[in-house]
Amino acid sequence: MAFRRRQWIKLASAALSAAWLGIAAIPAPAFAADKIVVFAAASMKNALDNMDAAFTKETGKEVTVSYAASGALAKQLENGAPADVFISADTDWMDYVTKKKLIKDGTQVNLLGNQIVLVAAKDKAKPVEIKQGMDLAGLLGDGRLAMGEPKSVPAGKYGQAALEKLGLWSSVEKKVAGAESVRAALALVSRGEAPYGIVYQTDVSSDPGVAIAGTFPEDSHPPIIYPIAITADSKNPDTQAYFDYMKSAKAAPFFEHEGFTILK
Repeated sequence: MAFRRRQWIKLASAALSAAWLGIAAIPAPAFAADKIVVFAAASMKNALDNMDAAFTKETGKEVTVSYAASGALAKQLENGAPADVFISADTDWMDYVTKKKLIKDGTQVNLLGNQIVLVAAKDKAKPVEIKQGMDLAGLLGDGRLAMGEPKSVPAGKYGQAALEKLGLWSSVEKKVAGAESVRAALALVSRGEAPYGIVYQTDVSSDPGVAIAGTFPEDSHPPIIYPIAITADSKNPDTQAYFDYMKSAKAAPFFEHEGFTILK
């Protein structure tokens, strides 16, 4: 009797295990997969959030966006992070992921342009003429110059290029507070942790605590270009419609309102 009981328990346990495995094998509803996933440069947040809201209202298709420095996003793509669309704040990081075969052939478009500016706390933002030989180090005093980390953040690379062209980099290099993104650099100025910062013109409207002190001459740095592309691994059937919408006349006002220029 004891033997039969043990056998029954084993059979019952096996049946329960099989049932559990059967349940576990049923795929969970792919709600997250239904959303269009976008990796976008941090400076795109205001414009893209507004554009995405309009796209969703019109189409019913939802979009989720991961904002960060372009270099960080490119590395995430390289490490297998899933995304349908990549928006970089410079062509270098787009070229990087393209060489890694992470971009769908023929989809890259140089969509937007921007400018870099010198910002300060709103109540201290006196006009500054940014030119060759200006005393930027004197303006900083004992404070720091907030900007994106030049090795990985496009705004930081543009900022360093401009400062080198104007002959100012060597005098402020040791005063630079390199931030993980352009929005992080903006926050350092807004919080009073740095008297000045270099950010995109389009970032300024996102923080009422800062104001533009001066604009860098366009010829002091390479052209600021935001390329967009569909990723090679995108499987979402709505990606192309979203991508086309981003390039359309419907989307342009959302970018222009934040200060971007349309390149195409």
